[in-house]
Amino acid sequence: MTAYVIRRLWQMIPTLAGVILLIFFLFNWVGGDPAQVLAGKISNPEQIANIRKQLGVDQPYWYQLWVFVQQVFTFDFGRSWATNEEVSRILLTRVGPTLTIMVPVLVLETLLAVVFAIMVAYVRGSLTDRTIMVICTTAMSISFLVYIIVGQWFFGFILGWFPVQGWSESTLRNVLNYAPLPIFLAILVGLAPQLRLYRSFFLEEINQDYVRTARAKGLPEKKVMLKHVLRNALIPILTNVGIHLPSVFVGSFLLEVFFSIPGLGREIVTAVNRSDFPVIKAVTVYLAMLTMFVNLLVDVLYKAVDPRVSFK
Repeated sequence: MTAYVIRRLWQMIPTLAGVILLIFFLFNWVGGDPAQVLAGKISNPEQIANIRKQLGVDQPYWYQLWVFVQQVFTFDFGRSWATNEEVSRILLTRVGPTLTIMVPVLVLETLLAVVFAIMVAYVRGSLTDRTIMVICTTAMSISFLVYIIVGQWFFGFILGWFPVQGWSESTLRNVLNYAPLPIFLAILVGLAPQLRLYRSFFLEEINQDYVRTARAKGLPEKKVMLKHVLRNALIPILTNVGIHLPSVFVGSFLLEVFFSIPGLGREIVTAVNRSDFPVIKAVTVYLAMLTMFVNLLVDVLYKAVDPRVSFK
């Protein structure tokens, strides 16, 4: 396994180089002249030239690329063009509220989806199975924005159980007061598609030969589902969780905007609206790096779930 991990880490180097080149190309050739964006409509050539000099975009492209590589590995993307705040400080201060919301969402959503999916697969073909699938399909057809608006109106204004908006400096207060409602709504939205997907994973394993062999040996159906079907279905489930794990650090911008949560998702939306390139570039690069490491972690976990998996 050690040799496999080292080889995968080595393979990340050209991948990261490609990501850096692609981002540099997009922001320097496709994104337009940042000096003209910052100067606004009322500007003159002297102002634009001065801004270009301050930003360093008047330097040759090879030098700008070298500066960009240094920024990636030193975690120093300079200051925000919109607020003049250090980009590293923006990322570090905004990621906390995002993780406070999104980590419980990912954990609870995955656990509930697995439990409900295996229960539905156990009664496959029954009226209960069909009813739950109809409910899931209906829930998936409703926009996330509708859940947020209705949830704020009902739980916030009508029942008064939770504050509709806000965030504080106290982590405990955030967890107990401000986070429960957005977490609940996010789980409510994400549970239906995950349940349908995991149910299909379980049904695919149920039809395998090893399951029929286990039943032929006289094992109870519950033991077959929990010991054999669940364990083998965990591999595609891990893959699906790995796909969604990087988004935990970005957060749901709809939740953060409508609940006034100062997280990374809302910051990204604000940076895009302001054409704040340093913030956007930093988030893009580190999200790509996080995705590569998450993929490696998921591949290693395959071995823990199924000892038959071999690394080559």
